[in-house]
Amino acid sequence: MKSEDTPFVGGPLDGRVLPVLLGPTGHPPKTYRVPVPDANGGPPTVLVYRRVQASRSKRLGLHQGWKYEYDPEGKRGRGLKWPWSKTDAQADGQSDATPDPHADE
Repeated sequence: MKSEDTPFVGGPLDGRVLPVLLGPTGHPPKTYRVPVPDANGGPPTVLVYRRVQASRSKRLGLHQGWKYEYDPEGKRGRGLKWPWSKTDAQADGQSDATPDPHADE
C-alpha cells in the first residue's frame, strides 16, 4: 500500500509529519483517529484529526496536498451525504422552519 507523509496541525501532534496510508483513490482518510492509552489503565483517549487541503498553487489554484487539523470536539463524521438525508435537527423531530406567529389571524 502507498503512504504519504502528512503534516498534523494543532493538538498534541502539532508539527509532526507522519506517514498515512492512502486509500484506493490515492487520498488519505477524511478523519484520522489516534488512541492514546490512559496512564491509570483506564479507557484510551481518542484524538481526532480532520483532513483539510494543505495549499493551492498560485497560478492555477490547483490542489497541492493534504494536512490534518486537530478537532477538539472529536465528533463522528456524518458519513455519506445523500440529498434525501435528514439533518440532525430534523431526525429529532424538530423542523428547521420557524412557525409564523400570525398564521392564526
